[in-house]
Amino acid sequence: MIRLIPMLFMMMMMMVMSPSEGRSLSFDINAFRNKYAALSESPQIKNKVDPMVLSIALSGYYTLLEKGQVGRDGILTVIDFNRPSSDERIFVIDLKRSILLYSGLVAHGRGSGDIYAQHFSNDSGSHQSSLGFYTTGDTYDGKNGYSLRLFGKERGINDNAESRSIVIHGADYVSQDYIRKNGRLGRSQGCPALSVDNYQQVIDLIKGGSCLFIFHGGTDYAIKSILLNPDLARNQLRTEPYS
Repeated sequence: MIRLIPMLFMMMMMMVMSPSEGRSLSFDINAFRNKYAALSESPQIKNKVDPMVLSIALSGYYTLLEKGQVGRDGILTVIDFNRPSSDERIFVIDLKRSILLYSGLVAHGRGSGDIYAQHFSNDSGSHQSSLGFYTTGDTYDGKNGYSLRLFGKERGINDNAESRSIVIHGADYVSQDYIRKNGRLGRSQGCPALSVDNYQQVIDLIKGGSCLFIFHGGTDYAIKSILLNPDLARNQLRTEPYS
């Protein structure tokens, strides 16, 4: 299963090189190819974001955009849980200008692991993070202060996000000081929690229907994702329509 992720990356790179490779896919291959090339040339982005993760995130973004499920075009947020919590691993990308708007720390769920997130769930009470593609909703003031609702777009993977109250919020355990004292960030109940120093800024950058992607390469996520597997999506739609 782990080998599938490099295979997906190779597929995306083939699409970048040759339009004919992408005819069966559900998004505009020319838009994908041109945008990936532009992002890859951005010094900020190529020095921060793993190109494999970027290509997969971009493919899902265009699929959701074509389905009319992205309410705010041009903003893509990527969370790379391949990285330890002591590293920057959330990246907000302005696709229209091909620039990085923000990068920083983000916590994973306490049930997912310690330094690294390794276990993921869509179940209530698991306190684990959920992978996959989301869109952002509106903001509200809750028990964690200013927060941003997230809507999971993948059945069985993250579509319980709303009922689980998986949101973006600030947390005092997301800081360099916490890392110095503990060797890692603190952990949430499954939410991608941000630093209290800049979480409001990030929420305002991405609120209102933009696309967010949470990635980890060591699971079978890519096998189950209908956004990354158009043939699987078509097979499911024959028996049980879902959007």
